[in-house]
Amino acid sequence: MRTQQQVEPPGGILALVNAGAGSAREGAVQAVVGELGRRADVELRRTRDLAGLREALLGAGGRRVVLLGGDGTLHTALQLLWDAGATRSVGPLGIVPLGTGNDLARSLHLPLDPVAAARIAAGGRPRDLELLVDSRERITVNTVHAGIGAAATARAQRLKKVLRAGAYPVGAAWAGVSAGRGFRLRVEVDGRVIASGQRPVLVVGIGIGGTIGGGAPLVPAADPHDGVADVVVSASTGPLARVGFAAGLRRGVHVERQDVTTTTGKVVEITALEGTFRLNSDGEVTDPQRSERFEMHADVWRAVCP
Repeated sequence: MRTQQQVEPPGGILALVNAGAGSAREGAVQAVVGELGRRADVELRRTRDLAGLREALLGAGGRRVVLLGGDGTLHTALQLLWDAGATRSVGPLGIVPLGTGNDLARSLHLPLDPVAAARIAAGGRPRDLELLVDSRERITVNTVHAGIGAAATARAQRLKKVLRAGAYPVGAAWAGVSAGRGFRLRVEVDGRVIASGQRPVLVVGIGIGGTIGGGAPLVPAADPHDGVADVVVSASTGPLARVGFAAGLRRGVHVERQDVTTTTGKVVEITALEGTFRLNSDGEVTDPQRSERFEMHADVWRAVCP
């Protein structure tokens, strides 16, 4: 017998997957479609570009949309919906994590097994969720961070074609050298100065969800339902301090360090007092910039959760 919290989609299911994802996940995709088909009529659509994804999202026609993919897929879909002013009108989104990191799925306590996640996508309960939106109307679904992590990802992307799997560690080492003594960033949260910029910082993390990179708890206290952003600022810039911060990050205890500041708020502003910085939003890295302002928007979309 179904509980009252379970809301299976009466209008059917539209399952969306990136056509360019390759054949490696084809078995998982078919297993997910089979599981969804046990609960409702299901159509699998393979989208090839942003226009196709946008058309599918806005043309679901009352069906529950289930996204098959990782954090990047969810980020892209929500960006398209935000741009169209339609984050609420499409109804609750089902999420089947088929990516590498799947960090928002972890924060939502979704199973990483695709079939188990499909079961929840079809019969779970809708919950309101927030989005972080910057001054350029770019959204963050899970976590955005500035500092050495974003610099390392940017370097890795430039090296990926040549070094393949070795790109990230080489990029991280390169970023560590180029970052020198850290980044002179001023950070304000709801008008309160959290970092003045006089002391260099290693990383600034703003979280809706708590983890990055497939489970590293950068912002361990983050709750995607509470309507506020959780902010972590690390001044662990010395060689030994960086090692200690990295070791603590694995277990989420880095926030207990004296050179790490945490807070919450609805508006976060980052300004470079020297040079520029990049942002890593849900795995996507921006071009270098001098400043950015983020605003939390509560209860602007819904996901199907356990």
